[in-house]
Amino acid sequence: MLELAILGVLKETELHGYELKKRLADALGPFSSVSFGSLYPALARLEAAGAVKAVEAFAPAGGPATPMTGSLSGELAAFRARRASTRGQRGKKVYGITERGEQLFEELLAAGSGPEDERAFNLRLAFARYLPDDERLGMLERRRAQLVERLAKARAALRAGRERLDGYGRSLIDHSTESTERDISWLDRLIAAERTPKDGKPKHLEDN
Repeated sequence: MLELAILGVLKETELHGYELKKRLADALGPFSSVSFGSLYPALARLEAAGAVKAVEAFAPAGGPATPMTGSLSGELAAFRARRASTRGQRGKKVYGITERGEQLFEELLAAGSGPEDERAFNLRLAFARYLPDDERLGMLERRRAQLVERLAKARAALRAGRERLDGYGRSLIDHSTESTERDISWLDRLIAAERTPKDGKPKHLEDN
């Protein structure tokens, strides 16, 4: 999932590692805890696969430019000062997506045809605008069916165990079923929006 998130963010713009980490945290709530310890190995894997390109970018040295002195000794002193100011500077890698990365992103985004957990679904939904209309609708419908099944099981468990559950146990199950019901209602709205024509075209989420 991390590779999918990285490629999705890099589709927008090329980024330094720190900026990429921040963008993941800003755009993807479930990925707000991504650490550099997991981010950079994932970037290395993507780079080795040819899906990401990395370019070393050196920031210009700070401070005003040294004026020309007109003398050889002055110019040598200015050169040594400039070299000393840049010595030890470490370039930052700027990461960008490649053509192979674009293809891999599409493959990863379309790969979630089976049951998936909430975090995986939320990630794919964050990039759902890149899916074809029918695949996006199918993703929403599969998630809804999964939640309907979960709700039915929770209600059956509540009925079967009501006698042995105390108030806290029943309250916990009630909270879970109410949360699932809200998620189903939310998906119903998304599915309805996908099916609603707008100027002869499906109404996408970004149109709302």
